[in-house]
Amino acid sequence: MTTTPKHDERIAVMTFASVYPHYITKVEKKGRTKEELHQVITWLTGFNDTTLQTLINNRVTFKSFFEKAKLNPDAHLIKGVICGYRIEEIETQLTKEVRYLDKLVDELAKGRKMEKILRSA
Repeated sequence: MTTTPKHDERIAVMTFASVYPHYITKVEKKGRTKEELHQVITWLTGFNDTTLQTLINNRVTFKSFFEKAKLNPDAHLIKGVICGYRIEEIETQLTKEVRYLDKLVDELAKGRKMEKILRSA
């Protein structure tokens, strides 16, 4: 399933700060921690906690968020379906990167082992 230009634009202008609290709620509801969430975000983006907080405070868009990120070279190993889209079939790079993050958060919330989430095992 391919994304539409309208869908891609909606993701691009959405702020990371508007979604971040939902990530926290999702993982904590399933017994995981904010620290584990930050570990996953750091693995994908290279952002440390200070940079992440600055980006949240500045209410950057996902477009800006991922422009500033240094995407993990193993991010391409993130595969599967998230939000109705097969990640490896998404053509728009930004949308793919946002779905990478969504998939990692989903795996964390589902109780997957951290080494599997971080594609190190």
